[in-house]
Amino acid sequence: MKLEVVARAGVLFEGEVSDVVVPAFHGEMGILPRRAPIMAVVHQGQLRFTQNGEKKSVEVGDGFVTVDQDHITVVVENYDEDRGSANSSLPAATQE
Repeated sequence: MKLEVVARAGVLFEGEVSDVVVPAFHGEMGILPRRAPIMAVVHQGQLRFTQNGEKKSVEVGDGFVTVDQDHITVVVENYDEDRGSANSSLPAATQE
């Protein structure tokens, strides 16, 4: 699956992944290959995914996610957990 995580300041992550867990508004939402198309609200938190067998994550702010034919697009505010608000720096995906 192709995952794109985009914020106003730029691309936070783009690449092939095997699974994604999105901090949706009403709880976490897991996304696996061949998922039915969906659009959902994203709440600030940790977006987790697996790339080449490695678990990774990126902190995101509020936004939305769309899934269509194994293409996942997450559009969010940048989020700085220390300040509790949006910021303009781009956090790198971290390995867990």
